[in-house]
Amino acid sequence: MLLLSRLQDALLPPDAHMIGSALADPGRRLLLSLFVGHKEGKVYTWVYIFIRDPSLTGSAGRTYRSRTDGLTMAYNAPGRHERTGMTLVQLADKFPDEPAARQWFESMVRPDGQRYCPACGSDNTHEATHAKMPYRCRDCRKYFSVKTGTVMAGSPVPLRKWAYAMYLDSTSLKGVASMKLHRDIGVTQKTAWFMLQRIREAYAAHGASVMEGPVEVDETYVGGRRRNMHASERKKLTGRGPVGKTAVVGIRDRSTGTVDAEVVTRTDKPTLQGFVLSRTADGATVYTDDHGSYEGMPDRRHESVQHSVGEYVRGMAHTNGMESFRSMLKRAHKGTFHKISPKHLHRYLAEFAGRHNVRPLDTIDQMRVLAGWMVGQRLTYERLIADKGMPSGARSS
Repeated sequence: MLLLSRLQDALLPPDAHMIGSALADPGRRLLLSLFVGHKEGKVYTWVYIFIRDPSLTGSAGRTYRSRTDGLTMAYNAPGRHERTGMTLVQLADKFPDEPAARQWFESMVRPDGQRYCPACGSDNTHEATHAKMPYRCRDCRKYFSVKTGTVMAGSPVPLRKWAYAMYLDSTSLKGVASMKLHRDIGVTQKTAWFMLQRIREAYAAHGASVMEGPVEVDETYVGGRRRNMHASERKKLTGRGPVGKTAVVGIRDRSTGTVDAEVVTRTDKPTLQGFVLSRTADGATVYTDDHGSYEGMPDRRHESVQHSVGEYVRGMAHTNGMESFRSMLKRAHKGTFHKISPKHLHRYLAEFAGRHNVRPLDTIDQMRVLAGWMVGQRLTYERLIADKGMPSGARSS
């Protein structure tokens, strides 16, 4: 309708479009139209009521004029609408080639712009003609690159692919499987798995600080279901409940939203209370479920909800925030990784906690934080696969 298009041009933002309309009365006099569009960074809907006006001409004589200027309703876009994301196109523009990736990583590793030798700390360095190490220290005479002194040290993978791996890991709430990463950036599955474990090493080195509270604490068990195991594996399990699974305890600070989690060998009182006391300040309020191991915590205000009798919220007492984090971890276990070995579970916990804690930041800032955490960390393949007395899930040759 002609008048409808003129109204849209005059009163609605350029990207607004009609998503539906309906005749509102039997006499076909009232037309309700719903528009949606962006205004001042938010998503808005506009509802306009049009009245049939015989004095106006239009298609089949049905032309309507506006009865009101419309009812405007604002709502936030889904997800973290307050932060700025990054599309794959923008990622490709930011890292078009290896020199651009190298320049970005150098600005992250050396925020002051000064180049230091990772071995001796001297600033007496110069550019070199080495094939893989573009810099050399005049004092200790060692060659180095931007990867030296970080978790990327010794990696032959180009920096551009490292940037893509960091982006995919930062923007995937349930993590990235090594099989997917190897296809996305063009490396072997073994290399992709090692890259992701190095990224997790960076997360692990920067856990949450002591929490002032109030905090939520909850424990769970991670592992496959017994009914999904092969008969030969089921025969090895004795007992009921979480037999064969790994215990994990987590904590969330309500005031900051930060979380921390740890693999534990037992869920008795010394273990769980020791975890809480080491991560909370004196006098902090602690909310838990009715697990008996939390009773009698010294120097803490403790409240619990009785999950065993169907009580999940009582005033401010609940563990819903921590259970949400736990749910994300288990959805990743079942849907992304399918299997997480007890040997490496602590790395996955560090990854999920670290990614959760920087989630409010813009995507590029998440990558900057992760790049900064990589400095000073090292994970060799030998140490990664070393026997620690725990099952790794690797197939025997």
